[in-house]
Amino acid sequence: MTTSGFSTTARNCLVILTVIAVGATLRSMAGIVSPLLLAVFLAVMIDSLARVIRRILPGVSPGVAVAIGILVSVVVFCASALFVADNTSAFVLKLRDYEPKLNTLIAAAASHLGVKAPQNIGQIVGQLDPVAYLGTVAQALQGFSSSAALVLIYLGFIIASRRAFDRKTVKLFRNRNDRHEASHVIGHVREGIEQYLWIQTVTGALIAVLSAGVMLLVGVQDAAFWAFLIFIVNFVPIVGAAVGIVLPALFALVQFTGYGEAVIVLGSLFAITFVVGNILLPRMQGNSLNMDPLVVLASLGFWGSMLGFTGMFLSTPLTVLMMVILAQFEGSRWIAIMLSANGDPIAGDKSGEKTRKGAEPTSPPRETRPQTPIG
Repeated sequence: MTTSGFSTTARNCLVILTVIAVGATLRSMAGIVSPLLLAVFLAVMIDSLARVIRRILPGVSPGVAVAIGILVSVVVFCASALFVADNTSAFVLKLRDYEPKLNTLIAAAASHLGVKAPQNIGQIVGQLDPVAYLGTVAQALQGFSSSAALVLIYLGFIIASRRAFDRKTVKLFRNRNDRHEASHVIGHVREGIEQYLWIQTVTGALIAVLSAGVMLLVGVQDAAFWAFLIFIVNFVPIVGAAVGIVLPALFALVQFTGYGEAVIVLGSLFAITFVVGNILLPRMQGNSLNMDPLVVLASLGFWGSMLGFTGMFLSTPLTVLMMVILAQFEGSRWIAIMLSANGDPIAGDKSGEKTRKGAEPTSPPRETRPQTPIG
């Protein structure tokens, strides 16, 4: 992309205004964009699973591998939903047994804060009018159902149009070098997202298993449910880890008569999350994500304000995608450099470097054959 006729200041202002306009558009169209992004995210997961299946079973065709990946994803999702629904209902029923401890904790907290103690849990629940909340609950369920349907529709169309994507790339980029660069960028984004998913899955599972072991040793009820919750929330950067530490500790505080068990659960889960997140996770990531920690926190708030919980869940992959795309153009490369951890937006990636700088890649010399004299 040439920038002749534009000063550096004007070009940077144009980039900033473009980013603001894109952000405003995303926020105004969050109801449509969020299901689409989730569908793309699921499509990448299914595609990655299909390639793993083909590596394990070399004789399987690509279509069959994708079908197996979809089937495995559906089974895992349904099993997870049933597990959460079953344990949530049992958990709500058990809360009735913890009402005396909750009343004691509320009274103690009010005494320490110097405020008037509120009514006990039974009286508060008894004064609630369920009819007043039926409309809100029904609206939330309707929004969830419509979003889930949109995600499935988008996912079906994305999977169905996979084969035509290569042909579209050929038609879109007539020049061989441009086509190679576009394929290179798409591959780099895909690899970054796939590695992020793999790393978050492994580290989240490790934290969940170790946390489940601690809770079983302490005697916390529903340790499997809490471990599954910890695994899920760890896909949300920073905030998810805090939720996975605090909620089981609060439940232990309600379950046991003393405070020792809750302190043990809180300290152990914090130590596990800290060690895995600050020692193991950076070693696994290496330069794959190459994002500044401050950018991770800022992206969580930015995408969360744009797209809600979906944006928080996808904040890191979306920022990686934006960083790689911005790095391809000289006018926006400075933004990618600021987002990266080491100043190299595509760390460890040397291929295509000359092309990104505007120089044509050199092709290997053709092999010349000795010509036979005629006659």
